[in-house]
Formats: sequence, structure tokens, C-alpha cells
Amino acid sequence: MNTAIRKLVFFVALIGLAYVSHTRMIRPANAQMANQKAKLLEKQAKLRKLESAPAAAEELKEQLGRLSQAVIFFESKLPDASEIETVLQDVTVIAKRNNLNSKMVRTLKTKQNNGYIELPLKMELQGDFKSYYSFLLELEQLDRITKIRELSLKKDDDSQGQIDASFVVSIFFQGA
Repeated sequence: MNTAIRKLVFFVALIGLAYVSHTRMIRPANAQMANQKAKLLEKQAKLRKLESAPAAAEELKEQLGRLSQAVIFFESKLPDASEIETVLQDVTVIAKRNNLNSKMVRTLKTKQNNGYIELPLKMELQGDFKSYYSFLLELEQLDRITKIRELSLKKDDDSQGQIDASFVVSIFFQGA
């Protein structure tokens, strides 16, 4: 064999060896390396997320503390069911102090809710508008949670400047 053919065969063998090594070793290694790199990036993203979790947990803990304080505050505004008479007496005293004549005070059916009881009172009062307005302002200043529903004001035809007020005031109590 002459040297030119030998060089050509050697060159073809080198090219073939490079091709085979590329397809059998380098390409699978590159694919595996790309796969490992994708897994690494995914784990780094999870790690960044986990690093921010303690800050978020601390923020949630602070928010839970604020909400707990709000619940304690509102529960302090809810008297025990045994204090119903006291609150009813406070409402009637406020009405008398504002020169309102009580035509009717009737308790309606209580409503049980999650953790509290709602006691609606149907009230009818008579007096001048300024007295009624003062009554509402004092009722609002009570250290209890109350809500006015079904408010109806009518001018009293018999007396000048007098109104008849009919409303339902709901007083909230702690559940038993």
C-alpha cells in the first residue's frame, strides 16, 4: 500500500472515530448535562422560594396577631348573655334621658350565630327629632355592638315637632 492510500484510510478512520464518539458519547453527555442543568435551575428556584418563606411566615404571624387582637376587642364588646338585662336597662335609660316616651319595647326571637347571639328589640319611641337624634348618638357610644334595622320615622299629626320612631335595634351577645 502506498502512503497516500494509507493516509486516506487513516484520515477516514479518524473522521469515523470522531463521528462515532460524538454520536455515542458527546451527544448523550450533552443531553444529560442539559437535563441536570434544568433540574439544578428548578431546585434553585425552589430554594429562592423557600428562602422567602420565613419572611412570609413572619408576616402571616404578625397578621394573625393583629387579627387575634381584633377578635379580642370585638369579643370585649359582646357582653355575656347574663348581662342582657343591663344592656336593655341602658337603652331605656338613654331613651328617658333624651325625653323620649317609650310606647313599646318588645324582644324578638334571638338568632344564634357562630360564637354570638343577636337579640333584636322592637322599639317605638315618641319625642322631638333632636331628642331622637341624641338618643341614636348615645346608643352608638355604648360600649356594646348594636345595629339599627327597620327604621321608620313618622311625623306626629297631633303634636307640633314630634315624631313617632319605630325601629329594631339588635344587640349582640357572646354565645353560650
